[in-house]
Amino acid sequence: MINNNVLDKILTYLIEGDTNMDVTLNVQGMTCGHCEKAVKNAVNSVNGVSEVVVHLNDKKVDVVFNDAETNVDAIKSAIEDQGYDVQV
Repeated sequence: MINNNVLDKILTYLIEGDTNMDVTLNVQGMTCGHCEKAVKNAVNSVNGVSEVVVHLNDKKVDVVFNDAETNVDAIKSAIEDQGYDVQV
């Protein structure tokens, strides 16, 4: 079953050509404000990323990006390069 939010995004993309996508990543190893800042800076350094919200307590990162410029693997790699384990 497809989530209504996902269906809305797919329809918007098909109708309007919207290339903005969002993803929530699970990031293990974040324990403090320094970790939060390191992850946020790493993700913001990826071309095509327009928004990053780090949820330190939940160990999650919400990212909005232009899928014509980047992809989840590039975002995941940027976080992993900082020493954190990432799961989609």
